[in-house]
Amino acid sequence: MKHLPIYNKAYRDLLLDYRQYLERTGYNKGSREALPSCLREFFYRMEGLGIHGLDSITSGHILDHWEYLKTRPSQRGGSLSESMVSHHLYALKTFMNYGQSSGNLNSNPFGSLSFPKPEHPPRKVLSTEEIKALYGACETLKDRAILSLFYGCGLRRSEAEKLDISDIHFKGGLLYVRSGKGGKRRVVPMGVQVTQDLKDYYLHERESYRNGSTSDSLKAFMLNNRGNRIRGGAYWKRLRYLAEQAGFMDRIGLHCLRHSIATHLLEGGLGIEQVRDFLGHRHLETTQIYTRISKQYLNEQLC
Repeated sequence: MKHLPIYNKAYRDLLLDYRQYLERTGYNKGSREALPSCLREFFYRMEGLGIHGLDSITSGHILDHWEYLKTRPSQRGGSLSESMVSHHLYALKTFMNYGQSSGNLNSNPFGSLSFPKPEHPPRKVLSTEEIKALYGACETLKDRAILSLFYGCGLRRSEAEKLDISDIHFKGGLLYVRSGKGGKRRVVPMGVQVTQDLKDYYLHERESYRNGSTSDSLKAFMLNNRGNRIRGGAYWKRLRYLAEQAGFMDRIGLHCLRHSIATHLLEGGLGIEQVRDFLGHRHLETTQIYTRISKQYLNEQLC
């Protein structure tokens, strides 16, 4: 819906201001595109209702928009998923909160509202045997490096995409995440085997992929077969291939490896504060999700 026309100049200015706010705050590129698009659709509907001022928007308008989103057709057919509806609401909430804090909004119409959270399937955690099977399916040094980034270092997809050569200190066994979720920086300690896997790829295989000579390909740590920086989709496709080779029946994603290392660290006795720092969570409550996962995982192992 990013191409819906907005005729109200005030709304157009607010969209631009919101996009700049997301960039300043450290939101990733996908969010900087998707959230303003959600807000644009809301402004488009407000214009259709004859609402042309931010202070004229009420909680009732937001509730009406929520009812509309639940029945609005998806571009892929069918209606919007619960997660997508929640994403639209998140865009409105962050915008209204920002509008109030910046002085553009006298009263926040979102402040008194509460919406049901979408139900997510249980987070899948791989056993240590399954992790070994994935490593056993590796065909190249790059395969091992991919697993070591997402499992051994617990990186998010966007963090692995941004990783540069200068972000890895082999001698010290440290990996630097320069801009994680919300723009947060952190230092990830690498185990001996993880350090060796990444070093082997860098010293013995990376050069064979370097077909291009752009400034980005020269500094990117992980390269695809065309010599460019590897993107998230390519990481996921390779993981899916390795999982198939390892005999996995269920599909797994990149974030599953992050869930798995968090659970295994907790089961190994690492404190929750250390796991929080390792993962780069802003709040301890987020990390506490894994304490529930680890208990479930442990019970399954004992059955």
